[in-house]
Amino acid sequence: MKRYVPVIAIALLAGGGAYAQSINIGPGGVGIDTRTPHERAIDREIRQERYERAREREWRRARYGDDCRTVTTERETPRGVVRRTTRVCD
Repeated sequence: MKRYVPVIAIALLAGGGAYAQSINIGPGGVGIDTRTPHERAIDREIRQERYERAREREWRRARYGDDCRTVTTERETPRGVVRRTTRVCD
């Protein structure tokens, strides 16, 4: 094991021209993230928006209670049956 530490250090220093933005060492093994900081920021914003939408849904459920129901209407058209599903809260 002691022999591998200098080899890994030399490999990391010699690979300085690589495009890796970060190296992650964890339970899943070693991972290299090649995304730019801008791309990682965009991914964080997308996740944050997803969590905000989920929180808003939970807030609406808590505020309006369990009086909601799903109504499906079917309509016959020349091209076939059209189904529309809406959520109705009383």
